[in-house]
Amino acid sequence: MPRDATTPSNPFALWQAQLADERRLSPKTCEAYQRDVVQFLTFLGIAPGAGVDQRLKSLEAGDIRAFMAKRREEGVGSRSLMRQLAGLRSYLRFLEREGLADASALAAIRGPKLPRLLPKPVSAKTALRLVDPEERADETRAPWILARDAAVMTLLYGCGLRISEALGLLARDCPEAGFDTLRITGKGGRTRIVPVIGPVIEAVAAYRALCPYALKADQPLFRGARGGPLSPRIIQLAMERLRGGLGLPDTATPHALRHSFATHLLTRGGDLRAIQELLGHASLSTTQIYTDVDGAMLLKAFDEAHPRARVRSS
Repeated sequence: MPRDATTPSNPFALWQAQLADERRLSPKTCEAYQRDVVQFLTFLGIAPGAGVDQRLKSLEAGDIRAFMAKRREEGVGSRSLMRQLAGLRSYLRFLEREGLADASALAAIRGPKLPRLLPKPVSAKTALRLVDPEERADETRAPWILARDAAVMTLLYGCGLRISEALGLLARDCPEAGFDTLRITGKGGRTRIVPVIGPVIEAVAAYRALCPYALKADQPLFRGARGGPLSPRIIQLAMERLRGGLGLPDTATPHALRHSFATHLLTRGGDLRAIQELLGHASLSTTQIYTDVDGAMLLKAFDEAHPRARVRSS
């Protein structure tokens, strides 16, 4: 494993520091990249904490292809292979910038082809039922917990937040009457301003009124049953119970509410660039996938309702 990260003889540790400090990658991404590179170095028979081995200095495209083929044989999927290749690129290009290795072998490597998976939003009617605490009124759970879960889901659908962003809110960030925006720090440390609509403010206020714990300004807004920070798994379980009660597919997840936020805005004429900003996407191409969702939804509605649909599809 890596030795002292300050010594030039340990490029792996220097690269680790560069990932975290200079590129501002998320901790999970840094961890994944580091794990991927360790696997590659182990495949080559190189100790991660050692200096740059001759095999890295004379690396060929065939070495990278052999590693990717081995990972494929081990059952690793295309998306994981793509991430592993990104980690290798990061490490090898770092070594090249430091004058320690040649990364030219990367030019001959193409990543695995990824299937284009469309997000699975729910309908507007279903989304409103998912965020309604009355849909769970027959559950034997404390009313404040039902209100809490509804408030979190309303933030996901009403503001397009990721679940980690909603659960990362502190009490001082709480949306309330007179404050119609939230400042959210998302992936990659990117900050965005999100407008807050009335139903979101009302749902959060209902939760705060019932919450049995003191919500101090610098502590998490959403609490677990014992008063600690709320786990994403609790919201996922709440959604699973709702899915069963409403007869929804497994694709109806908390993240589907964020997809629904974007898709419903686009369907109603929302500007794609504005939706990109609201979602906190670094690239417009990431947001453009929702145009395909919108088109797919329109075609599905046509096929189900139009009297000539069968003629078109036959």
